[in-house]
Amino acid sequence: MEARVTAHARYSIADIDKRLYGSFLEHLGRAVYTGIYEPGHPTALANGMRQDVIDLVRELDTPVCRYPGGNFVSAYNWEDGIGPQQDRPTRLDLAWRTSESNQVGIHEFAEWAEAAGTDMMLAVNLGSRGLDAARNFVEYVNHPGGSQWSDLRRKNGRAEPWNARLWCLGNEMDGPWQVGHKSAAEYGHLANETAKALRAFDDKLELVVCGSSHSDMATYPQWEATVLDATYDQVDYISLHMYFENYEKNTAEFLALPEKLDRYIGTVSGVLDFVKANKRSKRDVKISFDEWNVWYHERKSDARRMKEWDWPHAPVLLEDIYNFEDVLQVGCIINTFIRRSDVVRIACIAQLVNVIAPIMTAPGGAAWRQTIYHPFQLASRYGRGTALLLDVDCASYVSNVADAVSYLDISGVHDGDAGTLTFFAINRHGNEPMEINLSMERFGTAKTVEHTLIKHDDLEATNTKDNPENVKPRKTDGATLEGNAVRLTVPPYSYSMIRVQL
Repeated sequence: MEARVTAHARYSIADIDKRLYGSFLEHLGRAVYTGIYEPGHPTALANGMRQDVIDLVRELDTPVCRYPGGNFVSAYNWEDGIGPQQDRPTRLDLAWRTSESNQVGIHEFAEWAEAAGTDMMLAVNLGSRGLDAARNFVEYVNHPGGSQWSDLRRKNGRAEPWNARLWCLGNEMDGPWQVGHKSAAEYGHLANETAKALRAFDDKLELVVCGSSHSDMATYPQWEATVLDATYDQVDYISLHMYFENYEKNTAEFLALPEKLDRYIGTVSGVLDFVKANKRSKRDVKISFDEWNVWYHERKSDARRMKEWDWPHAPVLLEDIYNFEDVLQVGCIINTFIRRSDVVRIACIAQLVNVIAPIMTAPGGAAWRQTIYHPFQLASRYGRGTALLLDVDCASYVSNVADAVSYLDISGVHDGDAGTLTFFAINRHGNEPMEINLSMERFGTAKTVEHTLIKHDDLEATNTKDNPENVKPRKTDGATLEGNAVRLTVPPYSYSMIRVQL
């Protein structure tokens, strides 16, 4: 099979916001406890945070981390996580039917974020609580001093404000499963009034309003239209979420799902344009795709177990063990975000550690990279710059979600400062290798090319504590330069990064 791709310097999509490679941590399962935080672990810092996990997060170079939820935030009292740890209350978390010790709160998370080299993306509770708790939380986090909440922060050991800029106005408020679920009109009014209050404190904050939890919601896309009509002048982003499943074990259909993701983004982008025009507004509201990942390996069994247990603390929950097939899917998802980077400015892989995550830990033991760590890390490290509008000529196949799914899924990024062109390519054909002919026009002289490949003969291959490098990237010498064109052949079902130095 042959694929022809042309990249031209004059045809670009947008400058990529580095926060496209964001992440997410929720008080859920072992994401926090025995994930990032485990006092007594051999690598634990004085504050109880695991250094081995911090090192793996720093390798990912994820610019922002969303916290503390997720469903958890909709019944969370942020005040429970401040003050002396021994005095903090244990609460029952209704979202995941677990108990929460509150040993990690805003102080501990902020210290961890700084050590991990990531900025905080904080969420406020608009489920069981509302405007007043939200404004107090923002004051506690961001005001220098001289007020009740900022002085309490100083008393609790943090003199300087953290100056968190990015705030989520609740989580998945369209979902009937959410504590404090609201109609679009109810939520739109509350979110708008909360946003106005937060802007009265600091009009430079970036605010994210809740969109649809997924594109199969009965209220989608009317939810977006109603909520944006109420909030458009006060917010900067609308959040979208999507998880990817392969219960039928059909790889071709699984790898076609990013076509559905692309339509989801396109539809909401259209709603944004409509509301902007209807309001005669000069503001641009963009998309924060702040939950996405493959999630199905343990989903059904976890749902059954949750009904049976009696409020455990930090149980094993949502710990999908990812395989090589998921590498291909994650690569296609990220490519979709790059190609939609004009409207998708923020995206957060859900989640970061243990819970449907690229990083796994053993309590008291090792931390290791799951298979999906690698495509995320390559994109985060090398997918910074300007997204390119590529011309792609390749055979396609028919799926349940789209009539023409290209066997080659590819995105391109030009980093003018580094003088590089980077292409992320997935061969979605299961049997045929693909010869890629990649032309680069008007970028200057191509000097060198590197090809990094992720390939395993077994789609079910995983990385484990005992075999943590079973699936990983490797450099090959298969790519060649012919003038300002790259020629290479990639194997069936494979992920490639092609990096050209100009």
